[in-house]
Amino acid sequence: DLLAPHRACTTQRMASHPVVLCLQDTTELDFNGQQIKGLGPLSDEAQRGLYLHPTLAVTPEREPLGVLDAWMWAREPKGADGTRPGEKESTRWIEGDQRVAELAEQLPQTRLVYVGDRESDMLELMVQARDSGYQADYLLRAQHNRALPGGGKRWAEVRASEVLGELSFVLPPTKTRKARPVRQQLRAKRVALSDRRGGTLQVTCLIASEINPPAGETPIEWRLLTNREVKDFDAAAELVDWYRARWEIELFFLVLKQGCRVEALQLSTVERLEKALVLFMIVAWRVARLMRLGRTAPALDAALLFSPEEWQAAYILAKQRPPKQAPKLNTVIRLIASLGGFLGRKCDGEPGMKTLWLGLQRVRDFAEGMQFAQSLQGT
Repeated sequence: DLLAPHRACTTQRMASHPVVLCLQDTTELDFNGQQIKGLGPLSDEAQRGLYLHPTLAVTPEREPLGVLDAWMWAREPKGADGTRPGEKESTRWIEGDQRVAELAEQLPQTRLVYVGDRESDMLELMVQARDSGYQADYLLRAQHNRALPGGGKRWAEVRASEVLGELSFVLPPTKTRKARPVRQQLRAKRVALSDRRGGTLQVTCLIASEINPPAGETPIEWRLLTNREVKDFDAAAELVDWYRARWEIELFFLVLKQGCRVEALQLSTVERLEKALVLFMIVAWRVARLMRLGRTAPALDAALLFSPEEWQAAYILAKQRPPKQAPKLNTVIRLIASLGGFLGRKCDGEPGMKTLWLGLQRVRDFAEGMQFAQSLQGT
């Protein structure tokens, strides 16, 4: 298990936080055109590649703590009847929640929250969490509008409840959308759903709906499900904030694909590819963590995240004399990114994942050379 040492370190980091969010999502890895044995079809049946479904642990403040596990699989081609053989892909969400609950037993001082997108809205997952005694909480984006045992639909019931308050934040940019401010009204209601076993399941349903969106923009609305009770606005706002932290796994995928460029790997078999992906996920986590802390905690001591050889190598490669004491984190990150093409102009903002990843490769090579040279001095 190549991920085991990293998982153990991740668990240690998690133990120092009162709440940790366990984010899960699925991404496609497109290896179309490459001669890799064992690939399968993607969402476009003609494309060839793999699916990756990791669990990324982050704090509510968005600090990535590490990768807990990952499912990788190649789909089977559809049969003549249009169905796809093999295990249901939805199983990964249920197993993911189960693993988070098992991990919670090792972290009694840390509350784990399993966070999933629409695909995770499965009654089986919520019943499983209840039957385990809610060792970990769940926070899921809803996909279905299930009927209530007494009649009616659950979201109509929630919309009829009073507004708890309004929440404002800035929506991050994507390839198809610019960053923009959002103001949402929050409503929440505890409802009973049928568990399909002759009993009921208590679930809190929360709606965060945007008010007065800009002209031409689709209103941002999130319908969330959780086992946690929401008694006031602060509790509802906290859940929305936790769901917004799901952006960190999207950033993780961007680092993996655009920074580490894993889709350019040229290996002969899926088995070799999976081993390489484990290592690149650890690298992607480190790059994502450096990016986040470099922006949110720029004054941190660089020695907390870099070895002495690494931060000294950043100075030497930038043709600067290394200081005697470890500098601030943001200073080292900007030096490393400059080695990857970051210009550092006023209009450039903070370094991105690609320049940081390219710079880190140069720094690691140089740091290893420094360590070897030091070992020779002792012989």
